[in-house]
Amino acid sequence: MKRSFAGFLMLWIPAMMSAQVGVDRFFLDMRTSFHQETEDGKYNSQMMGEYLNLHLLGHITPKIDYRIRQRLNKKVFDELNMFNATDFMYLNWQATDRWSFMAGKQTVLIGGYEYDSAPIDVYYYSQFCDNIYQCFTFGMSATYKFLPGQNLVAQVCNSPLSLGFQSIYAYNLAWSGEFAPWWHTIWSVNLVEDQDKSPINYISLGNRWTFGDVLLDLDVMNRAGFSQKGFIGTDMSFISKFIWSINNWNVCAKAGYEFNNDRNTDKDGRAYDLVIAPGTEYVYAGAGLEWFPLHKDNLRLHAVYYRDNSARKNNLEIGVTWRADIIGQK
Repeated sequence: MKRSFAGFLMLWIPAMMSAQVGVDRFFLDMRTSFHQETEDGKYNSQMMGEYLNLHLLGHITPKIDYRIRQRLNKKVFDELNMFNATDFMYLNWQATDRWSFMAGKQTVLIGGYEYDSAPIDVYYYSQFCDNIYQCFTFGMSATYKFLPGQNLVAQVCNSPLSLGFQSIYAYNLAWSGEFAPWWHTIWSVNLVEDQDKSPINYISLGNRWTFGDVLLDLDVMNRAGFSQKGFIGTDMSFISKFIWSINNWNVCAKAGYEFNNDRNTDKDGRAYDLVIAPGTEYVYAGAGLEWFPLHKDNLRLHAVYYRDNSARKNNLEIGVTWRADIIGQK
């Protein structure tokens, strides 16, 4: 007897999920906004779609899971990077209770909570996160869980300073854990090669404190070339975020200060840091409201204002983010 394709899927998907093999979650999320903006004194307004992402998560065995996140509104093919619009495309093997191994396209493990946040949840970025060439690259990583909630990860991957697939790499060691139930961390030490294979060191310390309904993030990052005279304190980012949750509302604020001394160049005048240019002093700040009318995270409305001292930008954004679950969490 012939079965329809839809009927086959209705029987196959629950069976696969119950056996912990197959699709665990499949969903789309989207964000659209209306911007009113002045930049260098010039006014502009626009309605725009900002994100349309496809997410697929599942298992191919009970101990091997996979994840794909595809940005459907981003240029798919680039001559140097044919997976330009793919954030995640990896397999993860949970070898033991303590050890796991990952291969494929994944986040470059640079510490900090702004950097670690899903892009759809960030309304405005620091210059470091805005300017880095790619936050997601192909690589391999090994995770060791030495205590509950305490993970140490070693990663080798394509450099985030590469334009795509080039023979330059990043070597990263990251710790995610906590000092106390109210103090969580994402810290990393990174050795990153640029397009001339010159290495630069990042030390990135992401800290999150939670006190009841109040959340406070502070990310501190130091960047330095190994021939740089001032190794500590001459090329840095400080990023802070505040969220106060009141019922189904969030009151939010965020500010950052980034700088790079104009002397941080080599004898030929080449910058050690290709992300934050020597001579930069960047300040930005903003505040806003988020409302979750369904008391769930699948629908969010926001109104956010921010400004900076670089383009002298003043931006008011009003928008909506929503998630469409196809398989899994409802």
